[in-house]
Amino acid sequence: MIALGSDHGGFALKQHIKTYLDSRGIAWKDFGCDSTESCDYPDFGAAAAKAVASGECEKGIVVCTTGIGISITANKVKGIRCALCRDVLSAELTRKHNNANMLALAGGFTGPFEAEHIVSAFLDTEFEGGRHERRVNKMMALED
Repeated sequence: MIALGSDHGGFALKQHIKTYLDSRGIAWKDFGCDSTESCDYPDFGAAAAKAVASGECEKGIVVCTTGIGISITANKVKGIRCALCRDVLSAELTRKHNNANMLALAGGFTGPFEAEHIVSAFLDTEFEGGRHERRVNKMMALED
């Protein structure tokens, strides 16, 4: 299951991603927001990140206008490796090299069909392990 979260600036793109995930038969859970009415991205980014960190959801996708604030918020949750990706290659590499478990998107800058390709790359790319695993372990040890 994929955890989803957005603020008002990412709401439209999140709605498109839900439809896209449905078309692929991928289950999701939406942690808000529920409209384009102004709201605070930390509320929804944190809720989605906590669902991933707890194991309730396998991965997460969060969206705000720039993707920056909501990615910073998600990364404050222990166990989360959230990457803001604006292109397919970044999404592939963050999975291969960083074993990112959350993807942040910029709703104000990423079109819906571009987002589909980025989401696909993120969800379909496996972690390579090897030398990258050592680096991810060092990164995650910083939380302690």
